Amino acid sequence: MMQHLRTSAMIAAFVLGYLCPWASALNGLIRWLIVIMMFLVFLQVRVSWRTLRLGHLNILLANIGIGMGSWFLCRIFGSSELAMAAFFTGITPTATAAAVIVHLLGGRVEYAVSAFLTTNLGMALLLPFLIPVAIGNPAPTVFADVIRSLLVVIGIPLAAAVPIRLFCKKATELPKKLKNFSFFLWVGAIFLIIANASAFLHGQSHLPKTVLLEIAAISLAICAFNFWFGQFLGGKKFRRESSQVLGQKNTTLTIYLALANANPLVALGPTFYVLWHNGWNTWQLHRYGRRRHLREIRLKQAQRMNPPQERETND
Repeated sequence: MMQHLRTSAMIAAFVLGYLCPWASALNGLIRWLIVIMMFLVFLQVRVSWRTLRLGHLNILLANIGIGMGSWFLCRIFGSSELAMAAFFTGITPTATAAAVIVHLLGGRVEYAVSAFLTTNLGMALLLPFLIPVAIGNPAPTVFADVIRSLLVVIGIPLAAAVPIRLFCKKATELPKKLKNFSFFLWVGAIFLIIANASAFLHGQSHLPKTVLLEIAAISLAICAFNFWFGQFLGGKKFRRESSQVLGQKNTTLTIYLALANANPLVALGPTFYVLWHNGWNTWQLHRYGRRRHLREIRLKQAQRMNPPQERETND
């Protein structure tokens, strides 16, 4: 029953978000929904530099390579605006909510949190140098904007969770009890993200459909490659986690950066990516929930077929 409810909620978030572009006025709530979700994640996960691995550096390097490589290819075979759209799509660091999705998928949350910190801090240092290469304009405020974003979505929940973990040991059990609550917070965030994308696309209705299709196609190609290549980088041990942190992007950041340093057309790259990576997340969560449901059914059937034998007691 819960699995069907989750699937229906995810589909409803997409449909209602598209049909309610006016909800983009509530866009500021997305950040705080993520803050609450990250607070629950940090209650359960101990953040430490010891969790950093070589794989996190590989993800950062892949992030840079995919962003610059997409820009270079589109600049050769397409227009400069398509190249910039590809750049802002591919260069986007890991999303805050990636750790939440990894948690919902039963993966190693510590790996996802470390990847988030690595890619976002790495991009905070590199974007002021990479953006001028891609668009030919200086971006002096990028570093401060990225750091400010990190302090809100990471600093606030981490600062709140650490003392609670220290003084209330039972609080670490809270995320498991509120797993469904975290999921529906994520559904609410998806609704607002899609509503924001819908409002943006409606505002660009004057653009030729061919341009929109080209940007949508390159964004989809980058998304598919990210999730696939992430599995390759993660190997057998971190296949799921690596795929998620390379594929799920902090598009809010690069949409803002594209609008601030380029133009709304370029911002459509990461805007379309919102649809693609959240669509894949929806399918993953549906598939994971279905598999868990089927395993539970098989386990119950096995228990009925092979009931535990009662011990014979001697009087």
